[in-house]
Amino acid sequence: MPASAPTAVPSFRNRIGCDARSGYYAVPHRYRLHLSSACPHGLRIAVTHSLLGLDDILPVAPLPAVPDAPDGGYLALRPLYEASSHQHPGPAVAPVLSDDWTGRIVSTHTPDILRDLARQFGGHGPDLHPHGAEEEIAAVGRLCERDITRAAQRAGEPGGGSAARDTALATLLRALDALEVRLGSGRHVLGGELTLADVQVWATLVHLDTVHRHHLDAAAVHGIAGHPRLWAYAQALTAHPAFGTHLDLDGLARRHHAHCRGEEAAGAAMQIVDWAAYAAESAFG
Repeated sequence: MPASAPTAVPSFRNRIGCDARSGYYAVPHRYRLHLSSACPHGLRIAVTHSLLGLDDILPVAPLPAVPDAPDGGYLALRPLYEASSHQHPGPAVAPVLSDDWTGRIVSTHTPDILRDLARQFGGHGPDLHPHGAEEEIAAVGRLCERDITRAAQRAGEPGGGSAARDTALATLLRALDALEVRLGSGRHVLGGELTLADVQVWATLVHLDTVHRHHLDAAAVHGIAGHPRLWAYAQALTAHPAFGTHLDLDGLARRHHAHCRGEEAAGAAMQIVDWAAYAAESAFG
């Protein structure tokens, strides 16, 4: 399992508005993203950025898979943090949306960054955060964070007791069941169109198979794999250039090993998806 989390870092949560009255407003070449696609939050932002075709107006500064500062943050981000918060406590963590005009951080809050990319910069791309779907997208995000990611972590904890692990695994499988049912009525999580909910689910499934699976037993992995529509959907998205080109399997492995203190279990040998093969397809998409 992952090592203890770094010191809590105050979150910057400014938003991008519609015009100059909002302070931060959407103009080309003003903002910059700093992220690592080996981080689940960074992966979601990188995919969204590509889906919206923002390369020419909002550059990305890539960061190493494994943070390089002793406190678990990034050395390259320390000046931004210090400029934005005097004597900033804790590590300089990613992802970050920064303002090149002021040299300060706009936001470190992934859901806000994703919404602002989709709503304020995404005029020429797909409508990833459609009006009226806000709560449903948020609910899918909570399902992924709480009932898949956190449940998978608890299910793989060696010292949590078998009853606690069984309860966590049951929560995880129910969440996967719910997504399997959703995908029975459409190509995507909310139906026919791609949204931020799909980006969230895909990134969650990537980490479930490439990171959390390593601490689960064989029976648990068989149960997780027993959702054919869900994993076929994950494979199809991986073959999409906006998804698969950001899949850094080596970086994911290095980040996992750098932070992991748990024991490897039998499920580590039972990969569910051949991510490399589908990511290779994305290069020709």
